[in-house]
Amino acid sequence: MKVCEIFTSIQGESSYAGLPCTFVRLTGCNLRCSYCDTVYAYTDGSELSIEEIAAAVKNAGISLVEITGGEPLLQGEVHRLISRLIDDGCRMLLETNGSLSIKEVDPRVVVILDFKTPGSGMSGEMDFSNLDYVRHTDEIKFVLTGSDDYVWAKEIIRKNHLSARCHLLLSPAYGMLPPEDLAKWMLEDRLEARLNLQIHKYIFGPDRRGV
Repeated sequence: MKVCEIFTSIQGESSYAGLPCTFVRLTGCNLRCSYCDTVYAYTDGSELSIEEIAAAVKNAGISLVEITGGEPLLQGEVHRLISRLIDDGCRMLLETNGSLSIKEVDPRVVVILDFKTPGSGMSGEMDFSNLDYVRHTDEIKFVLTGSDDYVWAKEIIRKNHLSARCHLLLSPAYGMLPPEDLAKWMLEDRLEARLNLQIHKYIFGPDRRGV
């Protein structure tokens, strides 16, 4: 597998935010979001075997592990990697961009589906069948660049009855949408979702890698 980086930090997003977490960032992405903060993951990386990745994760000594990217589902071996790490005793998170099917993902992993809004420029690439496969333990994240994205996400949530089916995360795109504005809209609408800040950027700064 081509791996961009493996590192341990504080989980910055999702309902697991604030917990120590080891990240396995795989190389390659099929989308080009307007606000992408991991452009280096498009191509940077080294070839590692599943055994080598599992050994690095074990040496990190943290039970919570997230596989991310790039887009991890582009590499078919990711399914074997997920199952291996779970069998090793890891609590697994998988962050995926919503364009590829999650149907065959190991049901023991928590899927964080980063469903792209129009402001990303990639909403037309979404596989809407994924909304049929999310489970109550999974999470759907909408990164919002402004009020139009918020209205779009709110309609997706309503049409698909997502509030009752999984965890929902609304994330203001860093430096584009003030968190205070998003908080105001969510409170006005009594929206049953979590305001999701990228706390690692507030802790370590927005441009630092490996955090």
